[in-house]
Amino acid sequence: MTTFHIEQFGCRATQADGAAIERQLREQGCAAAGSAAADVVVLNTCTVTAAADAQARDAIRKMHAANPSARIIVTGCYAQRAPKEVALLPGVSFVVGNSHKPQIPALVDGLPPISSSATSSEFVPLSLLQPGFKAPEGATAQILSGDVFELSEVLVAPVLGGEGNHTRPTLKIQDGCNSRCSFCVIPFVRGKSRSLPPGHVVAELQRLADSGFREMVLSGINLGTYGRDLSPRVEFLDLLCRILDETSVERLRISSIEPLDVTQDLIDLFASTDRIAPHFHMPLQSASDRILAAMHRWYRAEHYARRVELIRERLPHAAIGADVITGFPGESDADHSATMRFIEERPFTYLHVFSYSLRPGTKAATLPGQLPGHVIKRRARELRALGEAKSAAFRRTQIGRTLRVLTLRRDPGDDPCSTPALSENYLSVRVPQVLPPNQFLTISLTRDHGNHLIALPQEPVFALAAGTA
Repeated sequence: MTTFHIEQFGCRATQADGAAIERQLREQGCAAAGSAAADVVVLNTCTVTAAADAQARDAIRKMHAANPSARIIVTGCYAQRAPKEVALLPGVSFVVGNSHKPQIPALVDGLPPISSSATSSEFVPLSLLQPGFKAPEGATAQILSGDVFELSEVLVAPVLGGEGNHTRPTLKIQDGCNSRCSFCVIPFVRGKSRSLPPGHVVAELQRLADSGFREMVLSGINLGTYGRDLSPRVEFLDLLCRILDETSVERLRISSIEPLDVTQDLIDLFASTDRIAPHFHMPLQSASDRILAAMHRWYRAEHYARRVELIRERLPHAAIGADVITGFPGESDADHSATMRFIEERPFTYLHVFSYSLRPGTKAATLPGQLPGHVIKRRARELRALGEAKSAAFRRTQIGRTLRVLTLRRDPGDDPCSTPALSENYLSVRVPQVLPPNQFLTISLTRDHGNHLIALPQEPVFALAAGTA
């Protein structure tokens, strides 16, 4: 029996891809194992920043050192963007771009036993090889990559048991992006926008609900564009209504969505039901209109501000998170101050701060005014400190409230006498009892503790002995 290990990097869409690969490998008789013991290690990479590339390279080297006999398959966005660069790394047997990611299970199935004296490159199914791609000199890896803009399907199929052994599985319903933000390489490694048909979405979610999952997350590269490529066209709002009408999903959570796709009708739908988590993650990137224009973003600060106001009017306790990029070429101190002031004046509950990273092939890579690293780092520190202050302020406003939380699996190193949980408005909560995961509880928030809140259940719950969850 072939054993495998999947190492995940990057966004929820990438993690959903890895979950689909895991499920397919299990279905063909492979068994999951630790990275140090697996026959095949799949690294599912991100390339949104130079740091993401470096993280993947470091992980590959460490995996090879810990398990020299493993066949390492590198896939994902970094593998699609720079396959020849990845192929030169020690221990890599195959580089599989996003264009060929769905074929990884067939590739693994065609590998010989580890004891075979033949090299892995001799056993690649010929039907998988892309003409014109060869390993660079000095590399032994095979490269399977092609034109992502020819892709027409969304890789899907959440693994039962929870993506990455998590309590809340992710269903990717949209992939690719037709926008061309000047800083972003993702459209070039993910291809055009494409959507999972609504009937498939409903069936997948019901299958997960029938398997016992209580909360599911819908993800995509540009989620608000869902359905625009389908014939007939389907609106994202209509899909959500159909999910509520046709499935028994108890809680649905939406991942990142562009601000202009957060309409009054969408907010009203969120406010009309407790089955959709009141949680909006809207990329801001900058609050300087000059920088937003240079980024080729489709909105200005006033448009974003109005979305925040609409959310707060209808859902006063909703989570509102944002991505922010600092250090974009030409960003002045005044531009940075405008972003800081915009965030300070609005009820954000958390921030994801990214230092600008030059990505080959993007428009921003050719712009003048590239900023020195020390300036970018300073501005990133200021934004992260502001994000932490906004999160702490939001937590304090929640003390004394009664919320419904979902218990999560404990990670190694967690307090053995408490259970982590997540509220509908994206608060990290700790319940001072040992409870099984995947249970909804009604709790009272009693106090702030570090980066989470302490909560007490309002009803009797089934507790486990410490260390058994």
